[in-house]
Amino acid sequence: MERIVQVMGLAPTDRLFEIGPGHGALTELLVPAVGGAYAAVEIDRDLVPFLRASYPDVTLYNMDVLTLPWQDLLTDQAPWRLVGNLPYNISSPLMLQLASLQRTQPGLIQDAFFMLQKEMAQRIAAQPGTKTWGRLGVMLGTAFAVELLFDVPPDAFDPPPRVMSSVVRLAPIAPPPIAIFADFERVVAAAFNARRKRLGNALKALEVDWQAADVDPDLRADVVSLENFVSLANAIRTNPVDQR
Repeated sequence: MERIVQVMGLAPTDRLFEIGPGHGALTELLVPAVGGAYAAVEIDRDLVPFLRASYPDVTLYNMDVLTLPWQDLLTDQAPWRLVGNLPYNISSPLMLQLASLQRTQPGLIQDAFFMLQKEMAQRIAAQPGTKTWGRLGVMLGTAFAVELLFDVPPDAFDPPPRVMSSVVRLAPIAPPPIAIFADFERVVAAAFNARRKRLGNALKALEVDWQAADVDPDLRADVVSLENFVSLANAIRTNPVDQR
């Protein structure tokens, strides 16, 4: 926990949003280091009275983070820094939610520091041509650059899990030039749903203009870069998706 605080390099004016403070182990270290706004979301209603009594200056939301109206809570007065030890079962949908928020409302998030299952961390930080390169990494790459910071062994927890964990940093990036994001989602999903097939076969139903895309149809999804997926999405000939 001390190392997470150290790598964040908090400033007195930072605005912090913590996901899942639990019993406040990380909160205890973060509160003294933050002079700006501090908010947190905790799903366990039994912990709320303790957290509110222990950290009265923290704005606490008792709800499921996946139902959190981020666009209403993260005001654009100044960007927020996100932090949390994420439950493994919500990591993927939460990453996609935050990526959507960053694409549609840039400037709300300064960065994010999350502890994840190491396998998940490797997936979101993967590069083309690796076994962990997949849909999640591509979709997240439209909004964030992901940096693997350090691993956390099972014996750092009580009780210890059966898996290794990793801490990652998500830094917002400018979104790639995707004409219609629904097309991009369709291309990425179709490619990785048939990741052992050639792109020409996997994307056959989408009628890609391969010359315009300038992507080899003999490639497989595992080696296709984010930039090439963007080109493929922008080169769909017929588009049944409602473009309004």
